[in-house]
Amino acid sequence: MYPWTERNGEISWLKLPFFLLTLGPGLWIIAQWQLDLLGSKPITEAIHQTGDWVIHFLMLTLAITPLRFTGRWAKLVNVRRMLGVAAAVYAVIHLLLYAILDQKFDLLTVASEIALRIYLTIGFVALLGLIALGVTSTDAMIQKLGSDRWNRLHWLVYPITLLGLIHFYIQSKLNVYEPVLMTGLFLLLMFWRVLRAYRLPTNAFTLAGIGVAAALSTGLLEALWYWSIRGVPMARVLWSHLNFDYEIRPAWWVLAMGAALPLLALARGQTAQRKAKQVATAAR
Repeated sequence: MYPWTERNGEISWLKLPFFLLTLGPGLWIIAQWQLDLLGSKPITEAIHQTGDWVIHFLMLTLAITPLRFTGRWAKLVNVRRMLGVAAAVYAVIHLLLYAILDQKFDLLTVASEIALRIYLTIGFVALLGLIALGVTSTDAMIQKLGSDRWNRLHWLVYPITLLGLIHFYIQSKLNVYEPVLMTGLFLLLMFWRVLRAYRLPTNAFTLAGIGVAAALSTGLLEALWYWSIRGVPMARVLWSHLNFDYEIRPAWWVLAMGAALPLLALARGQTAQRKAKQVATAAR
């Protein structure tokens, strides 16, 4: 069975585009390398881009369950494993580029850097966690571990993602636009899980509420970061959210993405009502 096929061996038109999506970033980085488009420090840029895609694929993995339930598309769960494995693979490539190309395979230096630099230590711990999740993602490992133990192990994806985001923040140094955006999306996805955990309704109203909460949290987090790291007054950062002349701040993107969930819920709810009416009419 290949990643793009169903269990019966036939091509899955759901899995195939997602499989191509997982290959796309790597092929694009290779193309940029060949075309000399990675700037004056191509190795560093390649390392950064692979690291960015680890976070992106983690977010896509975490987004599958909310989209599956909100959009009432049960088959979407079939691509979650693929996206999670892709995150682990890009994390390994991220480390290999650093160890082999940047540090010339000087393992002693690599080990000392990981031990002495806190952001590298955090990133390495997250990498080990992703490898563990990737290795145990097969059907055989699920049967060997049992569903309860397997679920407890794979719950670690949440702290692993948090560690990855912390690594992203520290590595980004001054410009934390993308780490803030990814953190906002992570908060949105976690707020949805809080609703589910406490058996609260996940209707359009509550989904809109968590979208607003995630956006506000994102704005406050960005202001707190710039205040604590660079001494920029928090009010100044918050006020910049109302200035669209330069760029749209991450909080607005989180709000826009948060709005997609209630809209999807409304659309799917209306579709379900129409189908129910059609069935009732046909039964008369």
